Amino acid sequence: MTPEGFVCVGPTATLDAHDPIVVAAAGTAPDFSRRLPYVYGTVRKPGPIYGRVPSDSELKAAEPDLPERMQTWLAADGEVGARYAPQVWFGGKPAGIDAEQAWQNHVSDPLPVFLNGTATPAAMVAGGASGSVVVDHMRPKVGYSLLETFLSAGRRYGVTTDMTLVPTDRLRPIQGSAFHGVEIGKTVSLPFAFVRSPDAKYWEFDKAKHKFKEGEAAEYRAALHLTGKQQFFHGHLHFEVEGGKWLSDQDASRIDAARRMPAWGKNGEKWLDVNVTKQTLVAYAGTTPVYATLISSGEAGLDDPAHSTATKRGIFRIHTKHVSTTMASDEVGEEFELRDVPYVQYFEDGYALHGAYWHDRFGVPKSHGCINLAPEDARRLFFFTEPEVPRGWHARLLPLKGTVVFVHP
Repeated sequence: MTPEGFVCVGPTATLDAHDPIVVAAAGTAPDFSRRLPYVYGTVRKPGPIYGRVPSDSELKAAEPDLPERMQTWLAADGEVGARYAPQVWFGGKPAGIDAEQAWQNHVSDPLPVFLNGTATPAAMVAGGASGSVVVDHMRPKVGYSLLETFLSAGRRYGVTTDMTLVPTDRLRPIQGSAFHGVEIGKTVSLPFAFVRSPDAKYWEFDKAKHKFKEGEAAEYRAALHLTGKQQFFHGHLHFEVEGGKWLSDQDASRIDAARRMPAWGKNGEKWLDVNVTKQTLVAYAGTTPVYATLISSGEAGLDDPAHSTATKRGIFRIHTKHVSTTMASDEVGEEFELRDVPYVQYFEDGYALHGAYWHDRFGVPKSHGCINLAPEDARRLFFFTEPEVPRGWHARLLPLKGTVVFVHP
């Protein structure tokens, strides 16, 4: 019988389905119905990471300025205050009591089951000292994914994938970009163009003066059907949009079907066509383009990837997929330590396609080499490509048999 998976045996391994840590982890599976599989936050104000819920005396020792800092956070406006995207902490569930009411009334939720015992799961999982309430300290700009959040004495804590606790008032809640690509043949037909510049404007032909003039602003990231006509003026190639308006190729990326269908497409394979110059990705099912979107590849553009942050170009196959994984600073594409980067698909060494929850600049080179995708695009492509990750699995490795990724200028 084919095995369902494998266990790396260690001192904390268990086959007990009722073990508190197993119960906690099993009850907080990734949610594939949302664009991000977990709840995410990035460190705004570094502080202690707890192995269990701290007592009042432990809080005073670990965070002596907590009362004053909480009042400042509750009153602040913008992205540094409590009123910024509080719904993130509920992970798609109905919003609960607001942060100010919870703090003033010392509201507490039922504790996660793994925190009801006397043991410190974080000490077992993360190797911290048994019994120590502070097991680590946050570092600036690190991104965390949270399995769930809960209130204790008016303060909200998030449970990390290491089963440690981080106070959410020290994090910036991450909503993830709402941008996503389009289904070709359903919402748009070829040829079309993505408006990739937020400052893009249409150009219109003034018949009286027999010249082009600047028109109104073009909708950022819109997918606009093209007539097929194009011409140069003002030194740049322009595409005609239905209605007689024109867009510059400096502001928009034209999407056409592949001019020469590669062998893997003719053989009926799924494949991904990544254009670094245009900052686009088109997904194919055999010879049929089915999905297109904007990406952010390496910020060094077409430089030599061996000596820069450019994305490596060539023909590759996806060999490893993770629902989420930490991308360390020595891997291509990450400026900081980012915990549980979503929907990661490695195709060559440290190069991967993955969701980027920390920026919203898709259509512009941004990464240190990886191919950044908007979260929803990353989710869709993760379930489109091979190897398939079986239900209930978190990752899969299948060298030489995965979906082709064709990266070219």
